[in-house]
Amino acid sequence: MQNSVIFIYFVFQSTFKMSKEDYLNDLTAIKDLMNKSSRFFSLSGLSGILAGIYALIGAIISYYLVHTNYTNPLTLDSRTFTYILITLASVAGLSMITAISLSTRKAKKNNEKLWNSTSKRLLTAFLIPLVSGGVYILIKLNNHHYGLTGALMLIFYGLALVNASKYTIGNVKYLGYIEIILGLICAAYPGLGFWFWVAGFGFAHIIYGALIYVKHDR
Repeated sequence: MQNSVIFIYFVFQSTFKMSKEDYLNDLTAIKDLMNKSSRFFSLSGLSGILAGIYALIGAIISYYLVHTNYTNPLTLDSRTFTYILITLASVAGLSMITAISLSTRKAKKNNEKLWNSTSKRLLTAFLIPLVSGGVYILIKLNNHHYGLTGALMLIFYGLALVNASKYTIGNVKYLGYIEIILGLICAAYPGLGFWFWVAGFGFAHIIYGALIYVKHDR
């Protein structure tokens, strides 16, 4: 009789233990599923690398436009400044096209849809600070306030990344923090704005994109 009780006890304990383990496994699976459904994981690290390269090329062109015609960058005429803005807009456009193209390819590879509710939330969260900052910068430029342009670009871009990070790879927020910090330092040293811009949009993108490529894409 005692042996039967002991046997039943061990069977009950084993069953309870297995049920508990299965319960924890189910919770983990549900958590992973919810995480995947609420985050966009098709961002390509290669697009970050290329965006950084585009930024460096744009910086070289802008540097050439300024320093081959002027000894003092503060004396730029409106025509040269317009060329620089066109160069920066081209860099942004190429970066967006590259990001969309490579993300589409990665989404197809992972059997995911590029345009879904999560990517819509991601785009909205990213564009609200970015567009607001862009409009503010254009207003400042229209009033001939050029000194903090680079700093404002870095700060608003960093805020856009941090705001969008909750809908994609969490590491994106760290790139956002770096951009904000560089922008604030740039605001304190406006004479070095060009080099902070190069560091933020060029080298930071390349390093971050390489890390994402190694960690996620490969």
